[in-house]
Amino acid sequence: MRQVKMGREAGFSLSGLIVVLVVLGFLAVLAMKVFPAWAEYRSIKNAIAAAKAAGGGTREIQQAFARNAEINNITAISPKDLVITRDNGQAEVSFAYEKRIPVAGNLSLLFDFAGTTDPSGEVAAKAEPATK
Repeated sequence: MRQVKMGREAGFSLSGLIVVLVVLGFLAVLAMKVFPAWAEYRSIKNAIAAAKAAGGGTREIQQAFARNAEINNITAISPKDLVITRDNGQAEVSFAYEKRIPVAGNLSLLFDFAGTTDPSGEVAAKAEPATK
């Protein structure tokens, strides 16, 4: 049988509780800032899948994406930012963009988002315009 010493108390002190609440509050604020960017990324992935399923040429895929982007309030990329390639006659749609989220002062988070409908998972690079 264990003997318990009288007079010794266990638990959180007030200062320990305040520190834990500050850390949890910071994490909650950070999550509230990051979640919209992640949700928009998921919406973009769903929109390119729907645009590919709509079929057609490059212009039709861009128009299908534009309709979906308007419904889902996608502002990070436009239909012109999509990279549409044809492999064996089937269209594959890719995108890549950066999202900067300010945290506090000059501290910010930078996310590199990319996605594709290609089963290999390889995101096609956008062709650079030719310079004269």
